[in-house]
Amino acid sequence: MESELFEANVAIENMDELIRLFGVFDENLNIIEAETGAHISSDAESIRITGAEEDVNAASAVIEKLLELIRRGETIDRGRIRYAIDLAKEGNADLILELGSDVVAFTAKGKQIKCKTIGQKNYVKALKKHTVVFGVGPAGTGKTYLAVAMAVLAYKNKEVSRIILTRPAVEAGEKLGFLPGDLQNKVDPYLRPLYDALYDFLGSENFKILSERGVIEVAPLAYMRGRTLNDAYIILDEAQNCTIEQMKMFLTRFGEGSRVVVTGDITQIDLPQDRKSGLIHAMQVLSEVEGIAIVRLTSRDVVRHEMVQRIVNAYERASQRAPRDEHKREERNE
Repeated sequence: MESELFEANVAIENMDELIRLFGVFDENLNIIEAETGAHISSDAESIRITGAEEDVNAASAVIEKLLELIRRGETIDRGRIRYAIDLAKEGNADLILELGSDVVAFTAKGKQIKCKTIGQKNYVKALKKHTVVFGVGPAGTGKTYLAVAMAVLAYKNKEVSRIILTRPAVEAGEKLGFLPGDLQNKVDPYLRPLYDALYDFLGSENFKILSERGVIEVAPLAYMRGRTLNDAYIILDEAQNCTIEQMKMFLTRFGEGSRVVVTGDITQIDLPQDRKSGLIHAMQVLSEVEGIAIVRLTSRDVVRHEMVQRIVNAYERASQRAPRDEHKREERNE
C-alpha cells in the first residue's frame, strides 16, 4: 500500500529570491530534498513541495524561513541550510529567524560577525551577562573567536581597559627547547589562534600599537602566576590542557572590573594520563556557583567546513563504541 502523498505551496515574490534559495546549479535545493526527503519544484510564482506529510512539513517550514532570511538580505550557505533543517525537524523552525538577527561584532574590514547556531547565540548571551563563562565544545564551534570578539567589543565600549589572552603550552613539552628564539618566540606558535582572531577584529597595525601600549597581552599561562588582573577581559584558551592546580591559579587571578572566559575541548586533552584536566574538574566544582555560566557547544554548532562536523561526529561515535568494545574483550578473556 502506497503512503499518502501530501503537497504544500510556498509563494515567491520574484525569480531572484528563488535563484538565491536554490543556489548555483540547484546546490541548495538538492540539500533540502536530500535532508528532508521531500520533492521540490517551482514555477514563476511558487514553490511546490510534495512527499510524506512529515517531510513536506519540514521542507516547507525551512523554505519559508530561508526566504524570509533572503528578503532580509541574509546569505544562505550549505551549513546554514542543514542547521535550519535540523531545527525544523525538531519543531523549532521559528528559531531559524533568530540566527543572524543580531550582529555580535565587526571585523577590522567591516564584516559582520553573527551567531550561526542556537548554541553560539546562548554562548554570546552568557558572555554578555556573566562574570565568568566556560565555553566547552569541539573544534570549529567558534568558542575562542566569539570570546575574542566580545573582548574587543568590551574594550571599545570602555568596559575594560585591557585584554589578556592566554593558553597552556602543554603541546610543546620537551620540544620547546628545540624551537629558535627566546621564550616568547618559543611559545608564540601555541598562541597563534589568538593572534589570528585579534588581527581579524583590530587589524595588524592596531594590534601592534595596542600590544606595545600593554593594552593587549598574549602570553602563556605560566605568566599569570602571582598577578592580580584588574579591569581586564581575560580569555584562557585550550583550557582542557590545564592541570587542576593551574586552573585554580588562573581563576583566582582576576580582580575588580574583570571578566573571564575559559574555552576548551574535553575530547582533546594532551595531559599525561595520570593528570586530570583542570577544565573538567572546574566544571564539576563550579557548576552551581552564582555568576558562573557553563555553555556546552556540540558538533551541531560547528561552523567550519561541513566536513569538520562529520569528522567530529565520527570521533564521537568511535568514543562511544570504545567502552563497549573493551567490555566485550574483557568478557571474552574471562
